[in-house]
Parts: sequence; C-alpha cells; structure tokens
Amino acid sequence: MMDWDRIRVFHAVAQAGSFTRAAERLGLSQSAISRQIGALEEDLATSLFHRHARGLVLTEQGEILLHAANEVAKRMASVQTALGDSRDTAAGLLRVNATIGLGTVWLVAQLPDFIERHPDIRVSLIIGDGDVDLSMREADVAIRVARPTQPDLIQRRLMTVHTHIYAAPSYLERHGTPSTFEELDRHRLIAYGDDTAAPVTTLNWVLTAGREDDEALPPREASLMINNVFGMLRAAESGLGLASLPDYLGFSSDTLRRVLDHLEGPNFTAYFVYPEELKTSKRVGVFRDFLLEKVAEQPVW
Repeated sequence: MMDWDRIRVFHAVAQAGSFTRAAERLGLSQSAISRQIGALEEDLATSLFHRHARGLVLTEQGEILLHAANEVAKRMASVQTALGDSRDTAAGLLRVNATIGLGTVWLVAQLPDFIERHPDIRVSLIIGDGDVDLSMREADVAIRVARPTQPDLIQRRLMTVHTHIYAAPSYLERHGTPSTFEELDRHRLIAYGDDTAAPVTTLNWVLTAGREDDEALPPREASLMINNVFGMLRAAESGLGLASLPDYLGFSSDTLRRVLDHLEGPNFTAYFVYPEELKTSKRVGVFRDFLLEKVAEQPVW
C-alpha cells in the first residue's frame, strides 16, 4: 500500500519542479523531501522524475501517479466536506491561503468580527505569495490576486485593488515631494526584490513609470529591494524611500502619505477561490459572504 504522506510530498514536488521549492511550500527540509521521494520510488520500483540541473521532469510513470493523486485528493475532499458539514451550523477548521499583503494586513483586521459571529469555526491562515494547491487540500480556500487557471476551481471576484506611490513624512522632509514621474529619477525607491516572484507582475511599476514609451530609458534602480509587500510597507514607514503599494496597505498606515496622487499605477483583481468539492460547505459559504460584505463596506477598492 502506498504511503499517502509520500504521495502528498510527491505531488508538491511535481507542482514545484524542484525539491527546494517543494520544501519551502511544505515546511520540510530538502533532505526530508528527497528521502520521501526516494522511498516512494523504491516502493513502486520505478523512477518518478528525470533529474536535470535545471529542475525535475516527470517520467511517464510519474505522470500516471500525479493524475491518480489528483483524483484521490478530490474524492477525499468531498468526503471531508460531507463529514464536516453534516450539521446545520457552520463549524470546524477553515484553512485560508492569502498573499502576504492581503493576509497579514487586510484579512487579519477583518477576522475578529468573523470569529465573533462564528465561534464554532477555527481559522488557520496560510500566508505566502506562492499559490498553494487547493485540489490537494493544502488549504480549503484562497484569496488570489490573479484569475486562477485551474478548471476545477470556483472563483468569485472580491475586489479591484488600486496602487499608488507612498512615502513617510520624514523621507519627504529630507528629499522633497515629487510632482512628476520624471522627478522619481532623483528619489530612493523601494521595490519588490524578485520581480518574477511578485504576487502581481506590475507591482514594481514605479521603476518604469513615465518611461513606458521610451525604449532607450532602462528601468530605474531601486535603492532597497524586499521580497514581500509587508516589508515594503514597513520600509516606507521607516522613511527609507518611495514605494508603490496597493491602496489597502497605504490606507492601513497612520504614517504614510500618498505622493503623485493624481497618477495611479496598474490595478489588479482579487478573487475568492475554492475547489468545486467544497461548493456546499457551510464554512466556505459563510466565509465567502463575510468577505463580500466587508469589501462592500470599505471605500478603498
């Protein structure tokens, strides 16, 4: 009989394409991941991955196992939902995945009201800018800042998020307040550290603002790069420079001021997402309705 824990690790590795990224997603060491995959291959007497210098590629046998693992996970999710929602009231554990910015700032601020209304629901927040696999029940629901591409996920539009440039008064007192995009060239800029890993591809628009039509001008260089938006928020509050931030982050700060107020960066849409197997879940239903209510109450969107 195959070990389900090893199958879960295998699925994470297959999705991530490397032991390193799978280890980060599962919270395990890379060596533990490697041992689990090695043991699974030994149990099955077959190789599941081709190992290359640039990553891992599934073998034909690995593709077969991945398909089977997806099907089993969906069936288990249906059973878990039926068991957990067999009562008239919403109760039990609800695992919620959200990006660092939305999760640590906006969502956490709403949760006291939700928990007060639904004391029988226990909430587990899974915060990170990388997507977790809902089909494998790494979380029950997610707030995504891009439209999901998986066909078996139900999605509900939550809000449109707008972005502007923010700075602390202490920084503006020392360096002045820019009035045009061109003046950004003389300022210290805070950017997302790895643009390819950013939760939203346009997050670093401040580096190219006003230069989009001039291919001869390269992007501006950031004086500080941080690999999550909450860190960018705190850096801006500390007076380290100008940061392009989602308005829900900027408005949450008692310190920051919006600069170049008439110039708005790219906006993006956030979605509430969950597997089709959970469409009848009472926990999911009340949480979805709660989020929609809170979004409607707030003028930031």
